[in-house]
Amino acid sequence: MEAVLSAAAGDLVNRFLSFLINMYSYIAWSEEKRVEKRLQQLLLRAHTVVEEADRRYITNSGMLQQLRMLSRAMYHGYYVLDTFKCNQLIKEGSKEVMTSASFAATYFGTPLKRSRANTGIGNHKVDDNYDLHRALLKLESVISNMTKFVILLSGCEAMMFRRPYDTYLYVDNFMFSRQTEKQQVINFLLQHNPLGSPSVLPIIGGRLVGKKTLVKHVWNDEKVRSHFSSVLYFNGDNFHGIDNESTSGRLLVVVTFVSDVGDEKWISFYQAVTSICTESKVIIISRMESLERYGTVKPIHLSRLEDGEYRYLFKTLAFGSAHAEDHPKLTLLIEEFIKLLGGSFVGAYSVANILRRDLSLRFWLSMLNRYKNVAKINLSMFGEPLSVRFRVRYPIDFTDFLPSPAAPLHLMPPRTETEVSGRKLPKIRIGDIIVNPSLRPKGDFDLVTWESQIAPYTEFSYHVPSSAQQRRKITLRRKRDTTVCL
Repeated sequence: MEAVLSAAAGDLVNRFLSFLINMYSYIAWSEEKRVEKRLQQLLLRAHTVVEEADRRYITNSGMLQQLRMLSRAMYHGYYVLDTFKCNQLIKEGSKEVMTSASFAATYFGTPLKRSRANTGIGNHKVDDNYDLHRALLKLESVISNMTKFVILLSGCEAMMFRRPYDTYLYVDNFMFSRQTEKQQVINFLLQHNPLGSPSVLPIIGGRLVGKKTLVKHVWNDEKVRSHFSSVLYFNGDNFHGIDNESTSGRLLVVVTFVSDVGDEKWISFYQAVTSICTESKVIIISRMESLERYGTVKPIHLSRLEDGEYRYLFKTLAFGSAHAEDHPKLTLLIEEFIKLLGGSFVGAYSVANILRRDLSLRFWLSMLNRYKNVAKINLSMFGEPLSVRFRVRYPIDFTDFLPSPAAPLHLMPPRTETEVSGRKLPKIRIGDIIVNPSLRPKGDFDLVTWESQIAPYTEFSYHVPSSAQQRRKITLRRKRDTTVCL
């Protein structure tokens, strides 16, 4: 009898504990869903405000600071929300992902289920409720202080352009982010010169962060274009050759420097601009911080996009006009591509253009596998990350990005303008040759990795020597400047 009572009591205790666990799990699940829904609602409100601010002239510096804070909180919120959704897939034993475990194993090396115990997929943290709540609180705090901002924003003059109906079309054809910097440049150009001589704005930033794109984007603004009679572009080699006689009216003068400039040369150039019109403006574009000394206003510093912004950009480009929610498996791979791209604008656009051709898990995993192999090979050969070599246009061994077996594909620095004009070569886009390697020309050709759809419409290409020439010794820059035989 005692044994029966003991067994019955044990069963009741087990059932009670199971009930408590299930009740707690349901409460936790309900709380997660509530926070997730609330965060989605706030992100929609924040995105609406940011989009509206992007099409208005904002002259108040305080409002620009608030806009920057809102944008950062918004993109961070998108990042946390995506990470949370990815973790939900992993937690669920991955109904959406485990069905394709054979594909995932080709990259992750182990079944996806085992990745839950380590940093398998993009270093996602499974217990990310804290991050979700923190992102929600941060966004709520920022938005709660936006009432006056929205009221003041409604009184700002609207810009004369129409946004495409599709987010992907907008990102691909207009400058992404940089709302605050764009407004700062516009305000500088439209303001009266307080010193009675041309004002000078230095725009300083690293390689390929969008300095020229920012200036071109601002110049496309109707109000800015109507403010100046013309725009003149110079570089360090020809900036001293401004023609005072044939040039007149209020000018926008843009000078790009790749190295420092002596004071005498700058003074001579500045005097020439002043003699034409004292209401002209000068913009200096350079990576050299020393050139800030020629500025008459506070310089604008451009850096790479923050993680949340960059992830949003790449995700939008990669999925194109499709909805990311319809492809949860692919969302898991976004973070892996981002780690390999190293924050590169060119890399984001070129890789996303390839991925957008086929939104299947098999294709994306294949591209990820190939890119990882290329990055590993180049790191071993040259001692530098692949993203760095792309940024500075160093030679790259890109053979493993093509379907195997393939002829060697060695990307050499782009040809000079003199070489291009002296010898015309076939030109092919990287996405075309990856999908169909038979399109590769037999001899030398130029490989286009990306063509910008916005001014200054820069084309990023590499010179690819013919397969017959691939085995000659080519001096490649690496840690110890040695000669590598390709």
